Amino acid sequence: MGYFEIEGPVRLEGDVEVSGAKNASLPILAASIISDSKIRLENIPDLLDVRTMMDILRSVGMKVSFSSGKVEISPPVSPNTDVPYELVRKMRASFNVLGPLVAKYGKAKVALPGGCSIGVRPVDFHIEGLKKMGFDIEIEHGFVVAKRRKVRDARITLPKSSVGATEHLMTTAAVLDGVEVVIENAAMEPEVVDLQEFLRKLGADVEGAGTSIVRVQGGVKSSEAYHKVIPDRIEAGTYAIAIAATRGKGTIRNMLPEHLNSLWEFLEKSGVNLEIGRDLVKVSMSERPKPLSIDVTPYPGFPTDLQPQMMAFLSVAKGTSHIRENVFHARFLHVDELRRMGAKIELSDSTAIIEGVQKLSGAPVNGTDLRATAALVIAAFMAEGKSEIHHVEHIFRGYESVIEKFGKLGGSIRYTEVNEYED
Repeated sequence: MGYFEIEGPVRLEGDVEVSGAKNASLPILAASIISDSKIRLENIPDLLDVRTMMDILRSVGMKVSFSSGKVEISPPVSPNTDVPYELVRKMRASFNVLGPLVAKYGKAKVALPGGCSIGVRPVDFHIEGLKKMGFDIEIEHGFVVAKRRKVRDARITLPKSSVGATEHLMTTAAVLDGVEVVIENAAMEPEVVDLQEFLRKLGADVEGAGTSIVRVQGGVKSSEAYHKVIPDRIEAGTYAIAIAATRGKGTIRNMLPEHLNSLWEFLEKSGVNLEIGRDLVKVSMSERPKPLSIDVTPYPGFPTDLQPQMMAFLSVAKGTSHIRENVFHARFLHVDELRRMGAKIELSDSTAIIEGVQKLSGAPVNGTDLRATAALVIAAFMAEGKSEIHHVEHIFRGYESVIEKFGKLGGSIRYTEVNEYED
């Protein structure tokens, strides 16, 4: 537990390097369970969530080493298929080890997951998909107990596009020899495509990632594999918004700009100057932004993981903006905190109406989830005076070296650790 102190306003300037994608690293680490040989991964960010997933793999019996963004994983000699509650409760992505464990070892017991508080995010889609593949699943005292029975071909239509469910079902299906699984209404995010590339390196027959239909013909080969994880598009987008919001000038490097086309479109509409290269984007802004109307939708639409940051940016726009959240309807916990800093925001169902103000003012606020905390950091750099952002532990789950990276842009963050009973 701890808090940030930030003195604003600050004009962010300079270069920042993007780390590997958290949301690609986690499902790939979970998928390493299905391999019988050593796996080497590169560009893995050093984050709390990533380390939690590695601890889960170790609890399964796998040997995991991690240094300077490189991971080596060896399969277990004596596998354990009961995953401890104290690990699973820390994040939702931990649930994605259930299917691979059952598919490979015949059974598993995994606690229902925890994670950020951004509304109800059920795992029903995961469970129903696994059942269609022929697994027996029961929920007992907060745990999901699953057994592999007679597996079968399956056509799974997700009621709602879900990145986690798509990745979980893809990985599970890859283990099932002779079984074909088709996932309809699949999530199309770049992280799903990266997982497909990793599964192919394990010998799995997977196609369609990046479209709404993914086909998996089960069966993996026993051979060593190497994979480099894609850059983190959400981290890249966060720094781009931060530079623009502080009317700064900077370059975001080591990224894939095509993964953020929807963000670039809206930033340019708001008046941000962009120069987009092959693996970098230059950002500059000198005036208050123009107001925008944004619909948050699954990829390739505007990402929900950048909605809070964009709201901070638009809080000082010249006019009234609208952000409609269509992915996580409850993802507005940051609104009250931005109001404490002088933002004028009203909520109507799943839409935030943001009346731009001249400036924000520093204030004590609370981080409520990963991306909301990032938004408050941006707002603090925009604001006049000192801000204290409490409960900032969320941000270390998704942004590698966040204090150092903002520091290189000229944004000083003082971090103080406190006992949770004293905060």
